[in-house]
Amino acid sequence: MTQAFQSAGRSPDTIEDVEGLIRHIDAQNCTPGWIARPQPLMWPRARSRFVPVHWRYADIRPALVAAGRVIGTDLAERRNFVLRNPCPGNDFATTRTLVGAYQSILPGEHARSHRHSSHALRVILESRGSYSVVDGKRHPMETGDIVLTPGGHWHGHGHDGAEQAFWFDCLDLPLVHLLEPMTAEDHPQHWEADAQHEPASPMRISSESIQQQLATATDGDPWFGRTIDVSSATMRTITIKVHQWRAGWRNRPYSQHANQIYVVLGGSGSTEVGEQRFDWAFGDVFVAPLGTRVAHAVSADALLVALSDEGLMKFSGFHQLHDA
Repeated sequence: MTQAFQSAGRSPDTIEDVEGLIRHIDAQNCTPGWIARPQPLMWPRARSRFVPVHWRYADIRPALVAAGRVIGTDLAERRNFVLRNPCPGNDFATTRTLVGAYQSILPGEHARSHRHSSHALRVILESRGSYSVVDGKRHPMETGDIVLTPGGHWHGHGHDGAEQAFWFDCLDLPLVHLLEPMTAEDHPQHWEADAQHEPASPMRISSESIQQQLATATDGDPWFGRTIDVSSATMRTITIKVHQWRAGWRNRPYSQHANQIYVVLGGSGSTEVGEQRFDWAFGDVFVAPLGTRVAHAVSADALLVALSDEGLMKFSGFHQLHDA
């Protein structure tokens, strides 16, 4: 008799029926693979428990302004509003693998430096004079920029301009929670002093460089239109694409095995995600979970940033794209 059977206080030789077998292996922290489950382990087609959702910048921006009045950096290291997907059981994630947030900083403020395992980026909505410091290098955060903070890098933010600045944050924090390699720490001096100015930092994808790349891009495929991929090899879990769509453009509806967060940097239009229709404009954010039908219709020349786990899905061999 093995030690495990002895610890259970009975011999498998005494088992006479299925119920007795199940009770016995349950004592060994085993589960029979043949029993029916409330939630099956496999299903015939890709689906997400996360739901399509739309956040309107016009509704949230005034609250960010109010937060600037009532919440100082002494109370909140980062003055942000996390975009919580309203699916059951979720308390912070925006999609299965990514979390987004609106954030703002006031003139003269500093957001203290820290570092963490999760990769992060910022899509700058409104800013003149704000900046980021990453590993002792300071670079601008101007309207239309995309600013990167790979995991493990010290980073903080400051603002030398005259008006409150606003941006959208994205982190792979839900994925890090799932995989469990989380580490985080505050900078020992709270701020990276004497940072070297580096406007052409590899951590900054400037609005100018984005426009230059789009100017030479082709019209792309019928699903995504004119698109550039500005993803960074230092942040392999977050795919970063920029779409430039002309007024009147409609895509061929699709579904794919990837979760997407769209950030609107300009223009207007509508997108059907599953059964939902979102009429979007500047600063808005909307989510297209894995497996949902996505159909765009553009009203005015538009610029959108799409943040997703597409690269992660491709690396894992899970990505698929279908007409829908």
